[in-house]
Amino acid sequence: MNAVVPFRVRGALAFGLIGAVTLLLGACGGGADLPPATPAQTLSPTAALGEKIFFDPSLSASGALSCGSCHNPGRAHSGSDGLAVPLGGVDQRTPGFRNAPSLRYLDLTPAFFFDSEGTPTGGFNRDGRSDSFAAQSRRPLLAAHEMANGDAATFAARLARAAYVAEFTAVYGAGVFDDAETALDRASQALQAYEQQDSDFHPYSSKFDDFLRGKQQLSEPELRGYALYNNPQKGNCAGCHPSGVVAGQLPLFTDFTYDNLGVPRNADIPANADAGYYDLGLCGPDRGDLVAGHPDLCGAFKVPTLRNIALTAPYFHNGRFATLKEALQFYVQRDTNPEKWYPAGADGVRKFDDLPAPYQKNVNTTEVPYNRKPGDQPALSDAEIDDVIAFLNTLTDADLASAE
Repeated sequence: MNAVVPFRVRGALAFGLIGAVTLLLGACGGGADLPPATPAQTLSPTAALGEKIFFDPSLSASGALSCGSCHNPGRAHSGSDGLAVPLGGVDQRTPGFRNAPSLRYLDLTPAFFFDSEGTPTGGFNRDGRSDSFAAQSRRPLLAAHEMANGDAATFAARLARAAYVAEFTAVYGAGVFDDAETALDRASQALQAYEQQDSDFHPYSSKFDDFLRGKQQLSEPELRGYALYNNPQKGNCAGCHPSGVVAGQLPLFTDFTYDNLGVPRNADIPANADAGYYDLGLCGPDRGDLVAGHPDLCGAFKVPTLRNIALTAPYFHNGRFATLKEALQFYVQRDTNPEKWYPAGADGVRKFDDLPAPYQKNVNTTEVPYNRKPGDQPALSDAEIDDVIAFLNTLTDADLASAE
């Protein structure tokens, strides 16, 4: 049968009866019922073409930037330069506006929609404005701070000079370059095929995957971290990053929704030197269709997968935190010790300083661990944070384990 492993671990398990985890998984029918790691597969001609486009720097204005530059396979297809935002443009010096996210485990992402309770869900990019890999890929190909082609005609001209142009016309026809928009659209389709088909983007090969399959054991710190992660009164991480198996599908560690965490402003982003500039996620500046009707969503960003999280620093949409330890400390100490995270003003600590005042009420302050006030104990101690990190380290894909 297809097992449903609980999203949240409660009661005695959460308080330290670690051996119960394995018993629980066995009772729920895990192990042999779960699919193995995704095997390497032969790419279709379209996907093989997409792979060449993905790693081709000649398609950029600088001649030095490719999709793979900001989405390095060795870092779970995320940024590897350590910068809050990547540099691109014609001179490779133009800063972006958001941290480069991982492209792994996006193949099951639904197009953006509001669920029956009005919760924004799905979509690609950190603001969900793109409904597919193909739509998502157009911006980096054209944007001035990325590959800087500017328009479809410029991109198509560069693509027409690529070493693999004969393969491109073999797949899409000799007339594909007769219309520049068509050429750009077909290139985007090829990138989508590559990201959907190549098993490197969704291998399900982590230690935790094998734990769920019954093939590996977690250490005591990892098991403690797993319990804390799931405990709704402690980490409560599974509230947005579900850790359970549903209908035979290994967990993606995201529920595809959006949250406003009040992440501190990052002075390392050049755009933030303008005091009037704010990145409001679902409300722009890149997305404008929700501002008027949904001001309560301003400042919310997509909940990312936590798979390979140990490799995707810096963290959050603005790259504010350089380490996983610091990011988790912020989660649990944001409200108990706000002076650690926000600047001081004339009236005291200026919490949620990366949001205009009218939108600061949108920050999540009701769910654990955000339902604290100054002077309260954080939901997790430093030792417990270390255990959660030990668990999060088990989410690294096997091909990347040596990169930690």
